[in-house]
Amino acid sequence: MTLRLSLFALGALFYIPAQAATLCTVVADADDGRILFQQGAQQDCAARYTPASTFKLPIALMGADAGVLKGPHEPVWQYESGYPDWGGDAWRQPTDPQRWITYSVVWYSQLIARSLGQERFQHYTSAFGYGNEDVSGEPGKNNGTDGAWIISSLRISPVEQLAFLRKVVNRQLPIKAEAYDLAENLFEVSEADGWRLYGKTGTGSPGNNGVYTPANAYGWFVGWARREGRQLVFASLVQDATATKPNAGLRARDDLIRNWHAMVGGPR
Repeated sequence: MTLRLSLFALGALFYIPAQAATLCTVVADADDGRILFQQGAQQDCAARYTPASTFKLPIALMGADAGVLKGPHEPVWQYESGYPDWGGDAWRQPTDPQRWITYSVVWYSQLIARSLGQERFQHYTSAFGYGNEDVSGEPGKNNGTDGAWIISSLRISPVEQLAFLRKVVNRQLPIKAEAYDLAENLFEVSEADGWRLYGKTGTGSPGNNGVYTPANAYGWFVGWARREGRQLVFASLVQDATATKPNAGLRARDDLIRNWHAMVGGPR
């Protein structure tokens, strides 16, 4: 049964800080793509936004398929002066793939992308059919492997996130089986009402020049869920009206997990 709630009921269902608004939350059956739950205007669910750190999932799949990533704990790369470190001391430590995802370490993503090279990085993104498929980077800077996914050229909508995630869950991307296996290890997040949730948060903002503005930050949480043979995919995107802590991505994750049962119910 498809679940759709009125805007009034949705407002009662979700508690989100007054300074944040849910642009789109959507859950679909991974097998046939049926929408089981949707909150937000259709145009917001179809509009494209910076994927921010949710793009770590495609980067992990690329890196594993290309042999750059060899497992949850290999390779270990060292922090070097000049690497992005706005994530604090956690980003200045030796980092392996598991730590990369746990602490959302930007420089580790950059090193994977640089190891692939711009041409192969673009090839994977296009082969994945990911959003607008544009990993060229900031206009005129040719810096795609440094962060095309962070408030730059690459854009994706919540609905397109679902389409990509269905390919991941159903193993329909042109990559090795080992790459999917690594993703299963790296992206498991939580349990909610008996469902195992896998996914990644992301925090960005409007613009295309790599400059983050916390006063109107976007927060993503995207991924998939499994329970008793069922597989669902989900994408949630919120936007702040004022600078708020914790970051918008973490709050999008916590809101979705807290309301998971109300959105999808029990096994069917």
